[in-house]
Amino acid sequence: MPFQPVQSEKLSQSVVRQIEQLILRGILRPGERLPSERDLSEKMGVSRPSLREAVAELQTRGLLESRAGAGIFVSDALGSTFPPALSRLFATHDEAVFDYLDFRRDMEGLAGERAARLGSDTDLQVINQIFLKMEAAHPKRNPAEEAALDAEFHLAIVEASHNVIMLHMMRSMFDLLREGVFYNRKVMFKQRTTRSALLDQHRAINDALLARDPSAARAAIEAHLDYVGAALSDQQKADHNEAVARLRLQQEQTRG
Repeated sequence: MPFQPVQSEKLSQSVVRQIEQLILRGILRPGERLPSERDLSEKMGVSRPSLREAVAELQTRGLLESRAGAGIFVSDALGSTFPPALSRLFATHDEAVFDYLDFRRDMEGLAGERAARLGSDTDLQVINQIFLKMEAAHPKRNPAEEAALDAEFHLAIVEASHNVIMLHMMRSMFDLLREGVFYNRKVMFKQRTTRSALLDQHRAINDALLARDPSAARAAIEAHLDYVGAALSDQQKADHNEAVARLRLQQEQTRG
């Protein structure tokens, strides 16, 4: 067989491999801008021609994209697991909401278990810092801020599980949630009792992770998402009853 002498890897390929790893591990996220060519070449210790060659290859493979006058970005397409037509279908069928929560319950329960076992001390401190921000935000009663921190908290747990497949899959799921495909998180945070209960549930999750108790972390996450499912079910029933009441009132006014 025509074996060839082994040669050291080209600098551009070393750059390709490093950027690939950063994207794979979720450190570089879809839509994130890379440093300027000068800064990046200095950080990586390679020439600009080698860097350009690497970036061109990554663009060809759909991992990076160039935006005129703005720079080089991680491709937005990497965050689009679900096509728009399917996302719209999810948004118009209630069963998708509860299937979504069941899926999250299973996956995040596993992620919490893994994070308690495999997460570094730094990983757990990142989660703890987000929880402290949640506590600080609670008195402000700002639904948008609370919803954003809630998503950040859960994604940090998935990141701490150190499973790249789970990370990218769950990030896509949370992107759909941020876009309001499944339900409106801001509505949930408006209720005083719901807000307090959610904060207590996140505290229980955080405490279990800091104690490195895998079974307690999983149980706390599962209990939290069971609560979210029940709250959404109650909300849907209340919305339905309100709609029925409005319709009856309109009918009575028409007859009157």
